Amino acid sequence: MNRTTMIKKLQNHKGAWDILVIGGGATGLGIAVDAASRGYKTLLLEQHDFAKGTSSRSTKLVHGGVRYLQQGDVSMVLEALKERGLMIQNAPHLVTNQSFVIPNYEWWDGPFYQIGLKIYDLMAGKLGIGSSKRLSIEETIEHIPTIDRKGLTGGVIYYDGQFDDARMAISLAKTAVQFNGVVINYMEVVEIIKDEKDIIQGVVAIDIETKTRKDISAKAVINATGVFSDHIKQLDDPSTRAMIQPSQGTHLVLDKSFLPDKAAIMVPHTKDGRVLFAVPWHDKVVLGTTDIKVDNASLEPRFQEQEVDFILETAGQYLTKIPSRKDILSVFSGLRPLAKSDDGDPNTKEISRHHKVMVSTSGLISIIGGKWTTYRKMAEDAVDSAMLIAGLIERKCITHNLPIYGYDKNLDLSNDYLAVYGRDKQNMLELEMEYPEYSEMISETLPLRHVQVIWAVRFEMARSVEDMLARRVRGLFLDAKESIRIAPKVATIMAIELKKSSNWIANQLTAFNEVASNYVINTD
Repeated sequence: MNRTTMIKKLQNHKGAWDILVIGGGATGLGIAVDAASRGYKTLLLEQHDFAKGTSSRSTKLVHGGVRYLQQGDVSMVLEALKERGLMIQNAPHLVTNQSFVIPNYEWWDGPFYQIGLKIYDLMAGKLGIGSSKRLSIEETIEHIPTIDRKGLTGGVIYYDGQFDDARMAISLAKTAVQFNGVVINYMEVVEIIKDEKDIIQGVVAIDIETKTRKDISAKAVINATGVFSDHIKQLDDPSTRAMIQPSQGTHLVLDKSFLPDKAAIMVPHTKDGRVLFAVPWHDKVVLGTTDIKVDNASLEPRFQEQEVDFILETAGQYLTKIPSRKDILSVFSGLRPLAKSDDGDPNTKEISRHHKVMVSTSGLISIIGGKWTTYRKMAEDAVDSAMLIAGLIERKCITHNLPIYGYDKNLDLSNDYLAVYGRDKQNMLELEMEYPEYSEMISETLPLRHVQVIWAVRFEMARSVEDMLARRVRGLFLDAKESIRIAPKVATIMAIELKKSSNWIANQLTAFNEVASNYVINTD
């Protein structure tokens, strides 16, 4: 997957694309996979990098949503549990089974949660991944050695999925390319093209790298831009009303010592009404999340101090080792693209996570809402709509059992940081053997090898230091200060690969340090 090759395919394409997707996050990439695998001529355009926004900032869970079950949203849970099973089945190199423990501090907690989670297990049906059960005090401590033992009456264990969201996005992009789809990052859609009857015919896009304008024809255009969906809808019709209510979720990343074993903690009730997770991830611990209403969408949302305080305070109630600001290795925030509630309720945690497919009078298809776990179903619904709107030859969705690029069920996700590359791991190691200098470790604590930078530039369309350290590997999300430290080495390697000058390196480091500052906590 190479950007120069993708640009050439765009330039050499004759006639209209069957389906043009705007947005390179979970939903857009899922749509590209679905459309290309059905045999449609598919093009995806992303204004920045793949999964730059919400899709790289999740809690890293592939789950049915225990909270939605509490709220009585059975249809949401049923759909998500089915899709959870399909993600684990189709991408075993990226999605793994994760155990969660709900610690109990009141005698009635155990039976209450056990009954609810048994229902959760049953709803998963044949795609279930483990049975929940009651834990004694001793068993709870065995699973969570750092759990606060004062007043502990036991616990309940259940199972959900965990994954690396940005790596999943790259694998989806590569899957689409396998089926002759064309995916291009740093290509911003700035205008909608219509005919004399005001029916959509394509888009105008600007190549951010070359500043060149491209007029692109398409039979169907799908707006899959998440929190930026209203912007694209207003390009189509400036009078359209806003449909998105962004909700911000923030996460803190700590050292593994705060949760040294493999089990995660789920706190079902917090003072803001959400659940709180403490989840082992890439040899660190992710704490989150929050749910606060924000007015404006941003590519780099900034955490609020109250969110940090809330997470630390809540986590401190359940851990023997109480985290403080100085323990935070990284903090990241993401925006949920929730569909606005009709009654104007400002309480974002109550807004449905169901997705909606909408079609404007011009034929622009927009898909909003949803969540990572249901990306495949969202894509299927969007492509089904495009097939009808554009009058495409009817072809059935095949993604239910479609292996995601790199599929390999023999890799150990819990102990092998290269497992997320799937079958490409072996190709990468062979490249390293051919060029021994590529085996250099750039960072031990993240960890990161020279060959991973080479691989990301050559085969994963990494165009910037941020692309590399935030999404091709997860350094910025795992340890912001260490990422800033190694950025000069990474920039130098990338400059050689991309044939860039020392000025490019300097500009890249300035840009990366500016972004990275949003991930660092001030401990003064």
